[in-house]
Amino acid sequence: MASPVTFLRETKEELDKVTWPKQQDVVRLTILVVAISLLVGIYIGGLDFLFTNVVSMIIK
Repeated sequence: MASPVTFLRETKEELDKVTWPKQQDVVRLTILVVAISLLVGIYIGGLDFLFTNVVSMIIK
């Protein structure tokens, strides 16, 4: 098992190799994820509303 100092040094070396995304990419992709999540939520909510009304009409 490596010492904590060795672990931290190797961790820093690996993080230096990472290609970090630009802020513009992060913002664009975050907006995309939020938009898709909203669309899926509205779609599922609409289906839930529809099925709830259909089942309540059948039960009455």
